[in-house]
Amino acid sequence: MSWQRIRAGVIAIGLLTASTYLSLGDRSALASPVPPQTFNLQGVDLHQTRGSKTAPIVMETFSDFQCPSCKVLYVGTFQKVNDNYVSTGKVFSIHRDFPLPMHAYSRIAARYARAAAQLGKFEQVEQVLFQNQEKWEQSGDVDGTVASVLTPALMTKVRALVNNPSIDAAIEKDIALGKTYNVNQTPTTVIHYKGQTYPVIGVVGYDVLRPFLDQLLSSK
Repeated sequence: MSWQRIRAGVIAIGLLTASTYLSLGDRSALASPVPPQTFNLQGVDLHQTRGSKTAPIVMETFSDFQCPSCKVLYVGTFQKVNDNYVSTGKVFSIHRDFPLPMHAYSRIAARYARAAAQLGKFEQVEQVLFQNQEKWEQSGDVDGTVASVLTPALMTKVRALVNNPSIDAAIEKDIALGKTYNVNQTPTTVIHYKGQTYPVIGVVGYDVLRPFLDQLLSSK
């Protein structure tokens, strides 16, 4: 079974075949194969997830808050995925931190997001970091950006957590996991379905991702 090209620049892929990669868009790149595996929720930080743990599709997104392409994916694709697949119980979405060394403030942003996640405020902080990426990238004011969506009392708690060694340890755990998938750029989204693994490299539009998810869901 194959998936026909949906737009120029999209490489046809084989569906429901182990170690399949989606190469989507001009900025996408193929990576080394990932063996098929049964996804295990053990060790997943549920504070940085969306949807039902029993959803048939699991999507892990390795992301960098300072990465422009990650912002494009978040704003242009994942908000629609959340509305149409996550909220309807079809997809369980997991945010994975993968701050790149080239970005001066990406790890700091990841720390603040993880700290806020421990207080149940990950989605608010994720949104404000991506929506205001250009501002805090120039100023380095991650703290002020996060403070704009949290109460002073919550910010006091976030600031107390930011430098906790457990926060950095969790980020390093995500980075190490990404390396097992051969992640070397952001965003990279790893889709799990019925023991098969489909890493998506780079930015993918909703109009491309939607039929792929639908075909997975309709397969036997």
